[in-house]
Amino acid sequence: MRAFTLVEVVCIVAAIGVLASAALPAYSDFLRRSLLPEAFGALAEFRAKMEQYYQDHLDYGNTARCADANGAATWSAFNATEHFSFTCVTDSAQQGFTVTATGRSGAALGHVFSIDQKGDRKTSRFKGAAVSANCWLTKSNAC
Repeated sequence: MRAFTLVEVVCIVAAIGVLASAALPAYSDFLRRSLLPEAFGALAEFRAKMEQYYQDHLDYGNTARCADANGAATWSAFNATEHFSFTCVTDSAQQGFTVTATGRSGAALGHVFSIDQKGDRKTSRFKGAAVSANCWLTKSNAC
C-alpha cells in the first residue's frame, strides 16, 4: 500500500498556507477596488445633475442642502448606493458645491471621495487612513 507520510502532508499544508497568505490580501484588495467605481460613477452623475440644476436656477442651492428649489428633481436627495452614502454642501454664495461619497459597508468602509463644481476630484480617506490627494485613488496613495 502507498500512502502519504506525515512529513509530506505537513509540507503540503505549509505550501497551501504560504499561497493563501499571499492570495488572501490580493483578493481583498481586488474586492475593495471593485467597489470604488460605484462611488466614482455616482459622483460624476451628481456633478452633471448639479450643473443642470445650476442652468435652471443660477445657483446650486442653499448651504443647508444642494439643489433645494421648489420643484427640484427627486435626485436632489443624493441617495445612497449599496456601499456608499453621499452628501452635498454649497458655499455661502451658492456658486460652488462639493459632493462627497463615504464608504458605508463592506470593503468600501474607510474611503471618502469628493468632487466639486470645477470637476476637481479629491480623496480624503483611503483604506481607512487620512490622505490628501487631488484625484480619486484606487490602488495606492499616488495619483
